[in-house]
Amino acid sequence: QVQLVESGGGLVQAGGSLRLSCAASGRMISIDYMKWYRQGPGKSRELVAQIAANGNTVYADSVKGRFAISRDNAKNTVYLQMSSLKPEDTAVYICNNGRGVWGQGTQVTVSS
Repeated sequence: QVQLVESGGGLVQAGGSLRLSCAASGRMISIDYMKWYRQGPGKSRELVAQIAANGNTVYADSVKGRFAISRDNAKNTVYLQMSSLKPEDTAVYICNNGRGVWGQGTQVTVSS
């Protein structure tokens, strides 16, 4: 069974950048369709970005051009590079392996 652990969240000013990591253990995730979700205060969970095993990526319209998802199969890790952050990006960011396994999430807070 795979476990996912996110890190890299924090407090950042609007316009700033953060890189989130999702480290997997238990088995390799190289064939998994990895996804980043977020859940803001009082909001439902939203799919932010996803990356296929072949590297193809898909983004929510709200983050296109600002966020980039990538994967390092050798490190069994998926990343979410976030730039030009806005206060509305404030949320808990959670990774998922497309097979029902979720991490615990990492908090991102963007101040105006």
